[in-house]
Amino acid sequence: MLDKPAAQSAARTSGPLAGFRIVEFAGIGPGPFACMLLADMGAEVITLDRIGAGKNLKAVAVRGRKVIELDLKDKAAIAQVLDLLAGADALIEGFRPGVMERLGLGRTSCSRATRSWSMAA
Repeated sequence: MLDKPAAQSAARTSGPLAGFRIVEFAGIGPGPFACMLLADMGAEVITLDRIGAGKNLKAVAVRGRKVIELDLKDKAAIAQVLDLLAGADALIEGFRPGVMERLGLGRTSCSRATRSWSMAA
């Protein structure tokens, strides 16, 4: 039995996925759980969430992640997301079909920002 809990850090530097950057659009379902596991294995996970949504998050729900709150209907925020994606190794999103395209973050836009990615449907 441990006397005290292990320290949690938003940026891990060890683990099999250390050095990988994952950008996640906050949502429900398997995406957040997968990102929690990726962060546990050392990946840098950046979660993009709606403004004000982070107030209700439990610490375990975002452990090991950096959370950035953005208004995705603002063109400046979309530019910021594309900049983040340019330095990312993967994107995880669980929106309904067509939502990313309506936001201006569809396959074509993301492909331009991330030329080194292989995209699969």
